[in-house]
Amino acid sequence: MSFQRQLHLEKISGSLFLFGPRMTGKTFLLRRLQPALFIDLLDPETELSFSRSPVIFWEKLQALHKKDLVIVDEVQRVPVLLDYVQKGIEEIGLKFILSGSSARKLRRRSANLLGGRALDLRLYPLTHVEIGKNFDLEMALAYGTLPRVVTTFLEGKEDDVRRQLKAYGIIYIKEEVQAEALTRNVSAFQRFLSVAAQMNAETIEFASVARDSSVPMSTVKEYFSILEDTLLGDFLWPWDRSERKKARPKFYFFDCGVVRSLQNRLVDPPTPQEKGFLFETFFYNELKRLRDYHEKPYEFSFWREGKQEIDILVTGPRGPIMAFECKTSLETVSDATRSAFRKRFPKVPLFIASSKEIHPRKLDHDVMVLPWRQAVDTFLG
Repeated sequence: MSFQRQLHLEKISGSLFLFGPRMTGKTFLLRRLQPALFIDLLDPETELSFSRSPVIFWEKLQALHKKDLVIVDEVQRVPVLLDYVQKGIEEIGLKFILSGSSARKLRRRSANLLGGRALDLRLYPLTHVEIGKNFDLEMALAYGTLPRVVTTFLEGKEDDVRRQLKAYGIIYIKEEVQAEALTRNVSAFQRFLSVAAQMNAETIEFASVARDSSVPMSTVKEYFSILEDTLLGDFLWPWDRSERKKARPKFYFFDCGVVRSLQNRLVDPPTPQEKGFLFETFFYNELKRLRDYHEKPYEFSFWREGKQEIDILVTGPRGPIMAFECKTSLETVSDATRSAFRKRFPKVPLFIASSKEIHPRKLDHDVMVLPWRQAVDTFLG
């Protein structure tokens, strides 16, 4: 099944890096561009050939013409090729798209990141816009929106969906962590990954995660850094003008299906409590994906003051511009939370993104309850 992706690579005139988690469809999207040269470094023979003699890559580039498109898939596997990419841009006038699932190895080896000569773009799992009329929120919460997973689900092969997601964690450990030598202690990282998955969308206590993972707290922070660099998830920090007060962030995995697989919960449907965390994860990721695809200059945080908390605070160049609370029931945020938020942010619109509501409602303190799709549309403006 083909999806209409929101990232239009064919409209970009210059060179670019395209990073995204595994199975988000990078290779499929890139092959449709019909480049003059496609280098697939996932192929072991190709990787070995260029690792042994990178100059072969330069010789291939010299046979091309100005403005020809060259794609190097999984470029982090042979970082030295980036030196020749720069020569190809400057001396031949070639255009490059360099894809990968992590920039960590490139940075760690001080690889040539082209000094601003290439854009840095992201490809994510599918948005509800990309899935279109076949989008099902229950499916997205239970199994996520990786393209292959969605296609398999729509074909009615739910058992295969579970197998694909179960394999994701195994492949991630093997291909991203072990093969790239991101940590020496793979078994400790696996313990950590299981604990971190259980903490998805919750406030992270690093000391608690360290205790449950049986590793030092400094190692836990390094492991979270690996998750971020390999695009498996990211932190959401509390909003505060003082950087010193930024503590106890939340961590969101990039896909509901993947995190449920890591939690070993794929067999049973999500419980009502689980759905709350999953919907918050889905909604946050949906906003992040569409923000990047639409090039919105927004940053995300969450607001916490004493016992009061709002899930997502959207900040523009001049400060907070809107906020969202995610709900999977007809309940709304407490009056105390609404009052405290309005006192702190008198002019910032507060929306409740609901997975249940089908019509908007207006509450006191100028709080709007919106069906989640309408909340997304409001975010996009």
